[in-house]
Amino acid sequence: MSKASLALSSLPPEAASSLAALGERLALARVRRNESQRQWALRIGVSVPTLIRMERGDPSVSIGVYATALWLLGLSGALGEIASPVKDLRALEADVRAAARTRAVRRQASLAARTGKKREAG
Repeated sequence: MSKASLALSSLPPEAASSLAALGERLALARVRRNESQRQWALRIGVSVPTLIRMERGDPSVSIGVYATALWLLGLSGALGEIASPVKDLRALEADVRAAARTRAVRRQASLAARTGKKREAG
């Protein structure tokens, strides 16, 4: 099994659902603009079958195709915000925990220095 097919077969359900929602929204945007699948595919630079797969949220469609479709809609700026460090809550929580540990170690060292006692290792 190739790496690509392994990645696709192990796609988390939440990610698959998000891609399906994106595809549906892209299809809706195309329909609202009264563009046929053929016209839209030409504008994106893909075949009609690839466009259909994108509108179904197929994870094998290149992210570049999704990005081009978003660009045509004037929404490509949102791509840069997807993995924004500000929105990475797990990393922020890890930073807070690390800061708390550092603060606890410094507090113990400061207390030992004020009381003249040596800090026990451990």
